[in-house]
Parts: sequence; structure tokens; C-alpha cells
Amino acid sequence: MDRFLTAPVIYGMLFLAVLLLVEAIYLLAFGKSINLNNRMNRRLELMKKGNDRAVVMERLRKEMDQYTLAQSIPLFSGLARKAQIANLAFSPMMLVVLMVLLALAGFVGLAIGTDMAAAPRIVAATVLSVGGVYAWVNRKAKKRMDKLEEQLPDAIELMVRSLRVGQPLSASIGAVAREIPDPIGTEFGVIADEMAYGGQAVDAINELAARMNLQDLRFLAISVAIQQQSGGNLADILDGLSKVIRARFKLFRRVRAITAEAKWSGAFLSFFPIGAIVMLAVIKPDYYDGIKDTGYYVPGILLIGTLMIMNFIFMRVMVNIKV
Repeated sequence: MDRFLTAPVIYGMLFLAVLLLVEAIYLLAFGKSINLNNRMNRRLELMKKGNDRAVVMERLRKEMDQYTLAQSIPLFSGLARKAQIANLAFSPMMLVVLMVLLALAGFVGLAIGTDMAAAPRIVAATVLSVGGVYAWVNRKAKKRMDKLEEQLPDAIELMVRSLRVGQPLSASIGAVAREIPDPIGTEFGVIADEMAYGGQAVDAINELAARMNLQDLRFLAISVAIQQQSGGNLADILDGLSKVIRARFKLFRRVRAITAEAKWSGAFLSFFPIGAIVMLAVIKPDYYDGIKDTGYYVPGILLIGTLMIMNFIFMRVMVNIKV
């Protein structure tokens, strides 16, 4: 089989290997705590182990803010932003070291599987490692963000019930921290701890909204700020906010269901040419032998690749409807 024609297969396999390897390393290093987080509130678990409330808050705050400074680093800022939303246990330095190790592994894999020269091999290995890590981090961030958005209406409704039975705002936030699992349980637990040590609820919620880049949390902070400055029934304000968030979430799911067919069609049209090229490389490796030595072969491949990338981007833009 022509090794040049099988290069796309090798690139795809290496990219998938990067994703699986990153996930395996993450589960190996932090698997126990991740499994606990899936079942319960991590802040409460740390406190059950006998840790002081202030120590737990300091530890959680350090983990949440470890990517804040890294967001000012050129080329790394986008990845750091996603890693902060995902609340990764990896530190920024560990993430960089992981990308370097994966790039070295990709370099060796390309050396074994292709006839690529050293310089292009370095570039390809770097792109595969960085792209694979970014895709993994982005998936983690999206999964956590979706979960937090889904939990937020329940958290606000729990606050409403607590406020209506006469509890203060700090106690209602503490109820969310005790009753709702992660991610929102630990996030609101840190807010409750900061309020217990003299912090302002509005500032803490705004900080969470900025870190998660979630508009609904900004609405929550604005609601609390308006009530504190102008008075009024906070329970009624939050009750209206929870209904608005639920209605918007319901509309978002309806839009996602309506656009599902278009998304699958776009994905099929985007990846079918890649699948066709891979199948030709496997079934008939000499299919392009008559033209691959001509001067139009490489420019043609670059043009087709560019058009495929533009097709993928435009397909995503067309079905990405904001709610």
C-alpha cells in the first residue's frame, strides 16, 4: 500500500490516539476524585474528611483560579480559558508538558508510519498533539457548562423555597451547596463560604459568571444586586428568573431538535470526502498514481482541503442558532 496515500489514515489514528491517551492519563491521575465528583458534591466530600472550612475554600479557590494568569499568555489563552471552564485537575504546566510528550510520541509515530521529512513531521506532530489536547479540553468544558446550565434553574428554585420560609440569602445559597451535586454544588459552596467570611454575594456570583462565561449567572447577580439596592421580594424576583431560564432552556432544546437533521447532514457532507479518500487508499492504493507526480497534484489537494474546511465552518455557522 502506498504510504503517502495512507497518510490521512495515520493522521486520523494518531489524533484519536492523542484523545484516548489524554483521557487515560487524566483518569489514571485523578480517576478516584473524578468518580466521586460524578456522584456527590466535592466540597462536602473534602469537609467530611475533617478539613477546615477555610482550608477547603482556599484549596477549591486555588484550583478554580489556576488558569487565570495563563489566559494572558499568547497562543495559550484560548486553551487556558476552556481549561478553566472545565475546572481541570491538570495544572497549566502539566498541560504543556503533556502536549510536549504527545508531540514527541506523534513524531515517532509519523516516523514509523510515513516517509515524511523531519521538518513537516515536527509540524504535523505538534498540530496533532495541540489539536488533540484542545479538542479534549473543549469537550470537558462543554460537558461541564451544559451540566451547570441544566442545574441552574433547580438551584434558583431551591433558593426561592429557602427564602420564602424566612431564611437569609446566605442560607439559601448554602442549601444549594448542600443539596445539589457538582458542578453547581461546589461552585455555590465557595460562594457561601466567601459570604461567611465577609464577602459580598453579588461579587462572588459575578466572579463565577465571568469564570464560566454564563449569562444566566450574570442575571442572577443583577437580580441580587437590584434587591439589595432597591429592596423588594428577592424570592419573587428569583422565581421569575428561574422561569425565564427554564423557558429559554426549553426553547434551546427545541431549536437543537429542529436543527439536528441539518447538523447531521452538514457533518455527513463534510466528512464523506475524507471517508472516500480513506477507502480509496485502502481498496485501490494506486488510484492516484497517474497524476500524483504532476504539478497539479499538491495544489489540488491543498485547494480541496481548504474548500472542505470552509464547508465545515459554514455548515456549523448556518445551524448554530443563538437562543
